[in-house]
Amino acid sequence: MKLTQVLDVLRTLAPERLAEPWDAVGLQLGEADQRVKRGLLCIDLTEPVLAEAIRRKADLVVAYHPPIFKPLAALTEAEVKQRIVLRAARTGMAIYSPHTALDAAEGGVNDWLASGVGEGDARPIRVAEVPASGADNRIFELVVFTPKEDVDRFRAKLSDAGAGVIGHYSQCSFNLMGEGTFLGDETTHPTVGLANRLERVPEVRLEMIVPADRLADAVHVVRTEHPYEEPAFYIFPLHAPEQVSAATAGQGRVVTLRRPVKLATLVSRLKKHLGVKHLEVATADGADEVQRVGLCAGAGGSLLAEAGDVDVFFTGEMRHHDVLSAVASGVSVVLAGHTQTERPYLPVYRERIIAAGAAGVQWQVSEVDGPPTALR
Repeated sequence: MKLTQVLDVLRTLAPERLAEPWDAVGLQLGEADQRVKRGLLCIDLTEPVLAEAIRRKADLVVAYHPPIFKPLAALTEAEVKQRIVLRAARTGMAIYSPHTALDAAEGGVNDWLASGVGEGDARPIRVAEVPASGADNRIFELVVFTPKEDVDRFRAKLSDAGAGVIGHYSQCSFNLMGEGTFLGDETTHPTVGLANRLERVPEVRLEMIVPADRLADAVHVVRTEHPYEEPAFYIFPLHAPEQVSAATAGQGRVVTLRRPVKLATLVSRLKKHLGVKHLEVATADGADEVQRVGLCAGAGGSLLAEAGDVDVFFTGEMRHHDVLSAVASGVSVVLAGHTQTERPYLPVYRERIIAAGAAGVQWQVSEVDGPPTALR
């Protein structure tokens, strides 16, 4: 598959507009037209993971945490982050990061975490703000009237400019035969017929969709590649269906259990879901029964204040004094370790990527990617 096709799948699962404003999600290294045969999924693109990617001949690494988070002042072998990017570039490897977009997305990391809490209703703590219709995800319909003999060539030109692309199909169009008429004055030089004479020409009404960011390119093609001296065309705004719902996407989750459980039962469920033997638990006084659980992958302590009335807050890591404040306010805290709330999702992510349309790539989950610390 082309990298741009793979990115379409990744962005469908986790639209980048859902990411936090401070984040650095998206394509960090690579060219849209390069071919992707093998992909590697990881949480952190460390030097051992990069070596694994090179050994596995990966063309693309999807690193959950952005390898380039702050601007790099240079690309040398002297500093580890620079070294990783430089060596990946030398091999022609692409790097993409979904990070907080994947946290917020429906079916993403936080939804997966919520599924391990137990049966109940889940909602985002901080609901995603879905862009208005004036945002960059708008879709337009371009309608052009073209002589029958020119329509195939002209359609291909528009396709090269980004029109008529639906999923993995290009040159998608609707064509309707009809008759065009025109009468040019003495200053005109019509492609068909003569000036000062009414002409009738078999024409095709050619309709193609165009995303907002390619509309200017498509109009340029109409003005420069159309056989007519004065081409007739129309542009209609369309209302594209949202890929996410504002009610179900956003940062963090609050799960309201259908039946209250003991704190020990919740902790047991979370251990099984994450595949870990140990969790850190700070128990609030008299908080043995749990019905409302707030959660967030990674370092999600900042969302506790927005979670409302919860009995437990579950995340990867929190500051010591924030844990003390939570317990003092009657909220128990469960901590799994930062990446232990993220890494178990990677096999799920792999299956979702394949099912969403990127089965043409051989996807593997990194075997050397792991937390920087371990219990001994």
